[in-house]
Amino acid sequence: MINAIDVKNRFLICPNYAKHRSQNEIKNVLLDVKSKSNNIKVIQTDGLTAYTNIVKKSFGYDNKLRRYKVEHKVKTQLKNEGFNILVERLHNSIRQRTQNFRGFHGSVSSANNLMKGYEIYYNFIRKHEALKGKTPSDLATDLKFESENRWLELISLSFI
Repeated sequence: MINAIDVKNRFLICPNYAKHRSQNEIKNVLLDVKSKSNNIKVIQTDGLTAYTNIVKKSFGYDNKLRRYKVEHKVKTQLKNEGFNILVERLHNSIRQRTQNFRGFHGSVSSANNLMKGYEIYYNFIRKHEALKGKTPSDLATDLKFESENRWLELISLSFI
């Protein structure tokens, strides 16, 4: 899993399932994040060394300020500087849901389709304890639901 979340509201921006965490896969995720989000100032990753160059290349260099456009923070458990707790918690939630799926590792495209459904559930349906019973979409978007059946309302909104 290669996931990107907004740490302020836990909104899952870009979930991606890949057989390997290759530079190309990471670059695709970061470019997808860049296209979906505005004003990214900090990117925090784990200790994989490939992230450093990919983050720099994906977000670019600002010639006027003479620095890269985003700050890249590397968090590893080994340096006692904390860890990517929010992303790891998300991975545990996904793993809990998908560990019983048969053939999940066989087809990357099928796995990504299932993850798209989980992304909708995670962002719009599932209430988070840390967000005091709200969903990430309640904090990240202006979308207001009129009924208790959020799935049905999201489906009807998709036809508009």
